[in-house]
Amino acid sequence: MSQKRPCMGGGISKTYSPDAVIGGDDGMVGTGDMIRRLGVHTSIAGGIHLSMERARALGCNTAQIFSHNPRGWRVSEILQEAVARFKELRAAYDINPVYVHSSYLINLASANSETREKSVRLLITEMDLADLLGVEYVVLHTGSAAQEPEEEARKKAIDALKRVAQEGEWGATLLIENTAGERGDISSRMADLAAILDGAGSPLLGGVCIDTCHAFQAGYDLTNAEGVEGMKREIDARVGMERVRLIHLNDSKRPFHSRVDRHEHIGSGMIGRKGITNVINEPAFAKIPLVLETPKESEEDDVRNLQAVRNLLRI
Repeated sequence: MSQKRPCMGGGISKTYSPDAVIGGDDGMVGTGDMIRRLGVHTSIAGGIHLSMERARALGCNTAQIFSHNPRGWRVSEILQEAVARFKELRAAYDINPVYVHSSYLINLASANSETREKSVRLLITEMDLADLLGVEYVVLHTGSAAQEPEEEARKKAIDALKRVAQEGEWGATLLIENTAGERGDISSRMADLAAILDGAGSPLLGGVCIDTCHAFQAGYDLTNAEGVEGMKREIDARVGMERVRLIHLNDSKRPFHSRVDRHEHIGSGMIGRKGITNVINEPAFAKIPLVLETPKESEEDDVRNLQAVRNLLRI
């Protein structure tokens, strides 16, 4: 992992290393000298610092959050007291790394110039807030093509990312997430992710987030060992395994290659228990943090899904 610039907002001095030896807090799972980094997307309701309390209560040692309402263009100020408490709790609980998922409204590939401009400004705000909180990564869906050819839309997204990179330097690193192959998607295959990373050519883009439900829907059959091996080989060839900084671990509600993004509880979907087991116990993925974005209809859903993963982990 390359050394990061210091966080503009003042972060935690301990920087995540995939080679770190991690202690054995209650609820953590691992073998030998390494315990896996496992977490969920936690709510910031009531104050952003409460996301760390919620992660701790679930026995998580990594987490993903929103830094603001992800469905609105307006971003509210985060109180300094909440920022300080967020950092204090995160350090005390060793929740590391922390990922900010960017707004769903961002569409850097939009054919509408006004939407692209608003998306660029909002992404810059996302990076600023990540540095304010001292977190390591911001996860981004680059957008969709609508009626334009995919290549043209991808070029628009790359140009927009270059613009963002020219606006400043941040301690946080941007990760591009693979998508499910729905109509207009420009980042569903590993070759697409590589084209965006390499096309932008900026240290701002530090790697990718691989979502298992999205990969399954985009044509990577994760139900068997051969399919997991095939995805691993393609990541190696196109992206580079060292650039995979997060796995969104989700089962899929829809059948293989339906190109529909619908997450399901771990082991209850079309990837299934065997497929999830193959993914999380693949040695090439062993040092990559796992964050669940599984359905949450009750407070017990996160508990059940996390326990399902802990029961399946072997490495």
